[in-house]
Amino acid sequence: MSADTAASTRAPEPPGRPATRRGVRASLERAWLALAVYATVRAAGIGCVAVRAWRTGKHPRTQLGHYWDSLWYVGIAQHGYGTSRPSATHPGLGFSDLAFFPLYPALIRAVTSVVPLSAVTAGLLITWVTAGLAAWGIHAVGERLYGRRVALMLVALWGLLPHAVVESMGYTESLLTALAAWSLYALLTRLWLWAGALAVCAGATRPNGIAVAAAVCACAAAEVWRRRGRVSWRVWAGAALAPLGWLGYTGWVGVRRGTWRGYLDVQDRWGTSFDLGVSGFRTARGLIMGSGSLPHYMSLIVIGASLISLIWLASRPPPLPLVVYTLVLVVIALTGSNYFASKPRFLLPAFPLLFPAALAMARARPRTAVLVGGALAGLSCLYGAYLLTVASSPA
Repeated sequence: MSADTAASTRAPEPPGRPATRRGVRASLERAWLALAVYATVRAAGIGCVAVRAWRTGKHPRTQLGHYWDSLWYVGIAQHGYGTSRPSATHPGLGFSDLAFFPLYPALIRAVTSVVPLSAVTAGLLITWVTAGLAAWGIHAVGERLYGRRVALMLVALWGLLPHAVVESMGYTESLLTALAAWSLYALLTRLWLWAGALAVCAGATRPNGIAVAAAVCACAAAEVWRRRGRVSWRVWAGAALAPLGWLGYTGWVGVRRGTWRGYLDVQDRWGTSFDLGVSGFRTARGLIMGSGSLPHYMSLIVIGASLISLIWLASRPPPLPLVVYTLVLVVIALTGSNYFASKPRFLLPAFPLLFPAALAMARARPRTAVLVGGALAGLSCLYGAYLLTVASSPA
């Protein structure tokens, strides 16, 4: 093993000295290759979607920015909350826009108020910018723990996931991943107030953004325990701030609906609840024993790979905040009775699950890494185009 490879796959570095602005700038300078690779693979994915969309008489911008959940986010940005629709396929269910958290549509409205762009275009612009910030944050975390080579592989793998097309759509996964990655980096570098503030924003982005707050609070509790309560006020403040975004929005929904179960009722009307994974297990068993659509089988493969990766992480865990963050995301994704085909999308922000594969590719011969990366790129591009132009079930 070369010295460079050994440095790239070193054991995780414990939280240490605080980062500085100079350190963040240096991180960006070191991440340029990873960001270039990420931009290239995502541009290829968007290109495949565009070609397939044009060949089927569809518009690429519509497929990327005004499709499935993107319709709801654009509607909230343009008209505010208050839209409800009955389900055409499931009697008794009704879809309310209160299920969607406010930060992303608020950003769309902010952009359109200062720049002459449509809400759809503004949403895509926000997604693409935050996807780049997410890739940079993932690189910063990976580099701090395992070195530059592993960090490069980590970013490339995140951009080459089968469902990576979602990172380029008018969805909230890229925004959440960016906020989560930098909050986790702040925890690793002991920037407690930054970690808490970013967790507030993550909690206002998606329901599973609570995973970031859980990581901040768990890390703060461990710090208080380790130092027997003799900690800076910043530790307490970061932990106190972290859940406010999630609690603030769910509390507002509860007040609006006149019950503390307000947000839970909204999710129930969407057919989503926590059943400890019973419905997911039944779907998986049905797929194994019978037949199903391609998105369902791809979801089954992604879930299986995620569980294998989770076992690996349990055997050699990274620092506490990453463990808590990843575990909470996996539990939320797998124990909900939501759409089975959407579970890989809910796992997109769980980038620490890619650590085992990134470490393996960093140790592999360059030719092997290129071949594996090329195969993943082909799969990601083709499957992404399929999801947005052929598949009938939502990603």
